[in-house]
Amino acid sequence: MTMLSIIRCAAVTACTLLASTGANAAEVSPELIAKARQEGQLTYYTDLIVDQIVRPLVSAFEAKYGIKVTFTRGDSQVNSVKLLNEYRAGRVMSDVFGLTSGLHVLIDAGAVRQFTTANGDELPPQYRDPDRYWVSSHLFVMTPGVNTSLVPPAQRPKSYDDLLAPYWKDKMVWKPNDLSGGPGFIGNVLLSMGEERGMDYLRKLAGQNINKVNASARAILDQVIAGEYPMALQIFNHHAAISKDKGAPVDWLRLSPATVNPGLVGLTKNAPHPNAGLLFVEFMTSKEGQQLFQKANYLPARPDVPPLTPELIPEQGGFKPTVITPAITAKSQEHWDKVFADLFW
Repeated sequence: MTMLSIIRCAAVTACTLLASTGANAAEVSPELIAKARQEGQLTYYTDLIVDQIVRPLVSAFEAKYGIKVTFTRGDSQVNSVKLLNEYRAGRVMSDVFGLTSGLHVLIDAGAVRQFTTANGDELPPQYRDPDRYWVSSHLFVMTPGVNTSLVPPAQRPKSYDDLLAPYWKDKMVWKPNDLSGGPGFIGNVLLSMGEERGMDYLRKLAGQNINKVNASARAILDQVIAGEYPMALQIFNHHAAISKDKGAPVDWLRLSPATVNPGLVGLTKNAPHPNAGLLFVEFMTSKEGQQLFQKANYLPARPDVPPLTPELIPEQGGFKPTVITPAITAKSQEHWDKVFADLFW
């Protein structure tokens, strides 16, 4: 373990101990626990990495409550389609789901239900839905990532305007869809700069001939690490931090504001195990559950459970966030997709 890692772990441990002694844990209803145990099981559709977080989370929940959890993994698009099709067919299989996008489609279709949790109510306002359709179990912070062997320190952008430098023409890459790709970057620009100034900036950026790769943000970052591209424009900063800590030639750039996307957790309507599902959400957003996200190198949504690398989040990293919630994507996603198609295809 490096000295920096030791310092980070010590800081996180101290913050966690202070948080745990400074306030009582949220009181989970004994009645809910009893009903959930009567149901005895639940099904979870997740978009999270199974071995990194899902298995530890499920194992801890099962050990605590004696409730069996069955889970299947798919990305947000796969989970959204599956949830919608099952609801329309009248054969709902899942109780809990995780998404990063597409929730507004499920809300409009009536496929998800409103809920309240004691632990969810302790999250910051931007990480819980005022209409009670979702809470956030973790955060995704999206920034550019660079290959540090290919890009000298003097050339690494410190602002969005620096991306317009002639040096960066033909050297950048992103995925052509979703918030973790070009449309998410566009959304951040338009929300933070305003429509007129933002569109002017994006027209200039389009002249940089950004490469497009149909792959996950993680896979694109791996291509940057391998030297295929000097920089990816929209990657998860914790992925870059994990790879850097393992010795890879990569770093993330603290451009402000960064795109912040809450990792969403919700409950299906007409679920077969509604109480067990609700209890699972309580567990995911509790300090105990959030410490599992912390240990797995995710960015917990609770401010009293800091990530292992605290500077990855805006509050500790000294950069501003543009938090893109489902309500914002419901209103603006089609516009961002159109801007991407018009300017960057």
